[in-house]
Amino acid sequence: MNFDGLTMRVALGITGGIAAYKAAELLRLLQERGLEVQVVMTRNACQFVAPLTFAALSGQKVITEMFEGPAGPNVDSAIEHIAVAQSIHAMVIVPATANVLAKMAHGIADDFLTTLCLATKAPLIVAPAMNVNMWEHPATQKNLEILRERGVMVLQPDEGYLACGMTGPGRLTSVASIAQAVFETLGLAGDLNGETVLVTAGPTEEALDAVRYLSNRSSGKMGYALAEASRRRGAHVILVSGPTRLDPPAGTEVERVRTAEEMAQAVSRHFERATVILMAAAVADFRPVDVHPGKVKKQSGIPALQLVPTTDILAMIAPRHRPGQIVVGFAAETENLLANAAAKVHEKHLDFIVANNVLQEGAGFDGDTNIVTLVFPSGHCKALGKMSKLDVAHRILGEIIEIRKNAGAKADSAPDTDRANG
Repeated sequence: MNFDGLTMRVALGITGGIAAYKAAELLRLLQERGLEVQVVMTRNACQFVAPLTFAALSGQKVITEMFEGPAGPNVDSAIEHIAVAQSIHAMVIVPATANVLAKMAHGIADDFLTTLCLATKAPLIVAPAMNVNMWEHPATQKNLEILRERGVMVLQPDEGYLACGMTGPGRLTSVASIAQAVFETLGLAGDLNGETVLVTAGPTEEALDAVRYLSNRSSGKMGYALAEASRRRGAHVILVSGPTRLDPPAGTEVERVRTAEEMAQAVSRHFERATVILMAAAVADFRPVDVHPGKVKKQSGIPALQLVPTTDILAMIAPRHRPGQIVVGFAAETENLLANAAAKVHEKHLDFIVANNVLQEGAGFDGDTNIVTLVFPSGHCKALGKMSKLDVAHRILGEIIEIRKNAGAKADSAPDTDRANG
């Protein structure tokens, strides 16, 4: 994904082991979840799989040397490891040989990959694969102990028949489990698998004449962040978007609308199959009664503008809100934030509402950050500090997961009336 800083980037390190070919499958799994992958290969890894394979799959240059470039070493190639180190959100090494584990444990940085390990502060995951004797050697086990103490996630290899002909621990763990470790590290654990999330985003536009309209300053970034975060966590996402300049997250079902009425109709069509509804759009509250078919000329004088309310989409869907369906509203306020939000929670029958003061610095329209308070029907409020809109989206989804868990716990603890009466 690459809209307005929401890209998550992973460095995939590949070292010289027979399991290097499995990194291609891992690359595909990471890309399917919208992650951008920068492949870094050691010289020995290139003996097992050609860098061209990973360049074709990732769509990016594969880094194989510390100082490389079309014209030889230059300033850019000299600091490339720092640029990559600062841009990634996680790093995974597949396979991790005994040699690279030893270098990492003792701080040796004699190629791009090991230098990157020292330069980055991103979470580091290693998936070892090697001969059973090498795996069980005290030096290797000590190096693993050192790495674990430093916070490196070590994925235990599987036991079985090895490429060397021996049997025992040392076989690369499954690619699916490696991918899952990366997803969990990035907060993409698939905890919304099976959910269908309906997200509304952006402003609406209500025509005045053929060229003018009433609208607001919403950019759609909060709604798009919710769609991206939901997709990353495994949900099927339906994005109903007003006019924005943003590219929708890959893999989402998108319906573009312009007016409040069009958005209301779209929400109504998709409502029944949605299990979670996130109403983040800034829908116009009023529309003109009459729309001039052409452009109103200045010479015609100042036109009288009569407005009527648009459809209240939350009020429209409230009677259709079925058990188990979670509906979250959003309230952009300029005063009496909590009081107004609390009133809307009960009036619209919401599971909770996300409220922000758009006059507060870092919380207004068109920014990359937000400052919100979650308001619940019980009166409980949870204030979140200033953070990126993607982080806010994940916090909102975390609350939805908690609602699901609590509902499940209540169901499990409820008495079995049939058995009691039987």
